[in-house]
Amino acid sequence: MTLPTPRILMCRPDYYGIEYEINPWMNRQRQADRTLALAQWQALVDLLGGLGAQIELVPPVAGLPDLVFTANAGLIFHQRAILSHFRPRQRQGEEEVFAAWFASHGFQVVRPPSEHFFEGAGDALFCGATLFAGYRIRSDIRGAQWLAQELGCEVIPLELVNPYYYHLDTCFCPLAPDTAIWYPPAFDAYGQRVITQFIPRLVAVADDEARAFACNAVVVGRHVVTNTGCPHLHEELVRQGYTPHQTPLGEFVKAGGSAKCLTLRLDGEDAAAWRQMPVEGSNGSS
Repeated sequence: MTLPTPRILMCRPDYYGIEYEINPWMNRQRQADRTLALAQWQALVDLLGGLGAQIELVPPVAGLPDLVFTANAGLIFHQRAILSHFRPRQRQGEEEVFAAWFASHGFQVVRPPSEHFFEGAGDALFCGATLFAGYRIRSDIRGAQWLAQELGCEVIPLELVNPYYYHLDTCFCPLAPDTAIWYPPAFDAYGQRVITQFIPRLVAVADDEARAFACNAVVVGRHVVTNTGCPHLHEELVRQGYTPHQTPLGEFVKAGGSAKCLTLRLDGEDAAAWRQMPVEGSNGSS
């Protein structure tokens, strides 16, 4: 079966900046250089485009500096966009922007119950047929339980215990249905056991490379794109048959994000088994 061209949603960082502090990386005294941020973002766009990805854009909005982190827009499942409901009030204005974009591009927008916090593909990642869902710091466990019912798939909640790794995609990156990159100390003991039981091939990253957002990678086929500063991970990826790429994203690390945070796969992540299982009556990608 021929898989669709990778489609990735991004947002220009025209209004990006450290305007508030909602995670330990953010410090308003350590501002981002917007010109450099735009150059780093564009380099990521060019790199992904060179790997065959089609980049789609949601327009930036003044007053929403974190709109650039499109991974948090929602979770894509076939033609459904499970919309995020942000815990920090500073990001809640993004919800309607993303809802309008999804609806205008052919997705069925599904909103979580208002009492549940859920932060999209930042905290929900498929590895094979199983959806791994981070909770405690941003998303809540009730949201994970709701997702299991809504999507009709197995959902494994994983408690995140280190505030620097506040979203699942900062410490866990599925590469294929049986393979993932991870940073074990970001999880509690139960989460570590579950991941090792469910995923046969795991690539652990060291402390220093985790701080360089090694796990916050974009996967396009056998290509893996990360921030700079992850040489040991890249060596291991080559041994595993992947082609790693690095591009500097330090201006976004200042806000607690990197390559994966800046992207949302609209056609489904490569490691998601459902990409090869068409829904009856589905017309496919818009």
